[in-house]
Amino acid sequence: MIWGASAGGRDGQDESMPDAAAPKHSSSAPRSFLVGARDLARGFAFWSRRPGVMASGLIPAAIVATVLLAGLIALGASLPGIVDAITPFADGWPGLWAGIVRVAAGTALLGAAIVVVAVSFTALTLMVGEPFYDRIWRAVEADAGGAVPGAGGGFWRSVLDAVGLIARGLLAALAAALLGLVPVVGGVLGSVTAVALTGWLLADELTSRALVARGMGPADRRRLRRMHRARFLGFGVATQLCFLVPLGAVATMPAAVAGSTRLVRSLVDDVPAA
Repeated sequence: MIWGASAGGRDGQDESMPDAAAPKHSSSAPRSFLVGARDLARGFAFWSRRPGVMASGLIPAAIVATVLLAGLIALGASLPGIVDAITPFADGWPGLWAGIVRVAAGTALLGAAIVVVAVSFTALTLMVGEPFYDRIWRAVEADAGGAVPGAGGGFWRSVLDAVGLIARGLLAALAAALLGLVPVVGGVLGSVTAVALTGWLLADELTSRALVARGMGPADRRRLRRMHRARFLGFGVATQLCFLVPLGAVATMPAAVAGSTRLVRSLVDDVPAA
C-alpha cells in the first residue's frame, strides 16, 4: 500500500525529479518491458539474502489467497448456470451460434473475475500483511545501501488504498468482460486486455510504497510511470502471470514487494539494475 512521504523527497526535489531521471533510463519499449520482468526476478533472488524476512510475507498471502480461491471455485461451478441466465436471447438460435455466444460470455465473466481476484488479492494482502511487507521493503532498501527513506501512513491509509485499487480493478474487469463478448476473437482479446490492465494496476500499487517514501505525490508518480511505461508494465504483467500459476500468488507476493523496491531505486535513486 501507500506509505506517508518523507518531507521534501530526495535532495528536496519532488516535482522536478522524474523529468531529470527520465533521460538516464530511456530505452526501447521491448527492452524496457523485459527489464521490468527482470525486476520481479531480482525480487525472487532476494530470498537468498533474507529468507526469514521473505518467508514472513507468505503468511498474509496464504490467508487471503485461500479466501479468494474459494470464491473463484464457487464461481466456476456456477458459471454454466450464470451464462444461461444472462443469454436467454440465444435459446432459439442455431446450436453453433448459441454456443459461440455463450462461450464468449463465459470467457468474459471468468476473465473479469480473474481481474477482480488478482487486484483484490494484492490490495487485501498488502493491507492485512502491512507489517510483514514493511519489513521486506526496509530489508531491500537497507541491503541496497544508503539510508532507508522515512515511512508512515499506517493501517487506515492502507485500507483507503485497498478500496481504491479494488475500484479500479472493477473498471478493468468491466473493460475486459466487454471485449470478451466480441465474437470469435473476444476470448483472446479479453484475456490479453485483462492481463495488461491488471499488470499495470499491480505495478502502480506495488511501487507506491517506495515512491511515496521518497516524497513523490500522485502527480509525480503518474509522470514517472508514463516515462517508464514499458518497464512498469513488464513488471506488472510478469507479476500477474505468476499469480495465474497454482499457488503462484502466494509465492510471488514477497518477491513482488522486493522487486518493486528494486525497480523504484533503479529509476529514482540512479542505482543500476544489475
